[in-house]
Amino acid sequence: MTDATVWWLLAGAAVAVELVTGTFYLLMLATGLAAAAIAAHLGATFPVELVVASIIGGGSVLAWRAYKQKRPSAPPAGSNHDVNLDIGETVQVESWNPDGTGEVKYRGAQWQVALMPGAAAVPGAYVIVEVVGSRLVVRKV
Repeated sequence: MTDATVWWLLAGAAVAVELVTGTFYLLMLATGLAAAAIAAHLGATFPVELVVASIIGGGSVLAWRAYKQKRPSAPPAGSNHDVNLDIGETVQVESWNPDGTGEVKYRGAQWQVALMPGAAAVPGAYVIVEVVGSRLVVRKV
């Protein structure tokens, strides 16, 4: 079996394991293994193939990690509009309890609402900013 075949098998195995585990970094390492296979096809020696695999695979991992660190992280699922479509919707609160909670009719059901810390509990329109279990956390419009 040639060096190129071994590198291609290793790259395929890395992709297969990535598909099972969902670890995106394995795809970056698979690019390094594929680059080593191409280097083997071009006639490189085994030490050169190892260096190519290390530089391409490791460099891809480092580049992806740097890219991910520069991007702002997504908000938690309870307050992320991409996950929960209730975020940003408006509800009408008729009255508040002394502890800063209340009830509203929303989407055909009774929901408990909680006021964001530091906000005044006055009746009126509120925007949903987070969903915690069956409780809507709201802020004044």
